[in-house]
Amino acid sequence: MSKKDGNELTGLAKLAYKPFGLAFGLLGGLVAGRVFGTIWKKVSNEDGTPQPLSDEYSTREVLIAATLQGAIFGLIKTAVDRYGMKFVRRFLDAPRPSSAGRKLAAAKAAAGQGVEKVGAA
Repeated sequence: MSKKDGNELTGLAKLAYKPFGLAFGLLGGLVAGRVFGTIWKKVSNEDGTPQPLSDEYSTREVLIAATLQGAIFGLIKTAVDRYGMKFVRRFLDAPRPSSAGRKLAAAKAAAGQGVEKVGAA
């Protein structure tokens, strides 16, 4: 289920974000791999991480490692995406509307008041 609140990038801004998103994604993947390797090394007291097809590790170890790796990757990917989008919005000077502004617009819409254009003749 996707919640659309009108703050998504559109048109040119979405196109401009693509190269940044790709770079942020690659950077996030590298960081996640490093973080997972460091955490696994501390948790297991081993230098290497379990590989799914390796006979050196039990199924339990491989599944725990995969779960930990997925959680770390998901967390870092989300953080990189969020902060990357904030950077691009700031760079493109496309500020996100404040929560107070969204609440006011929602309250006006609920009350049946439209947004009036100033200076329209």
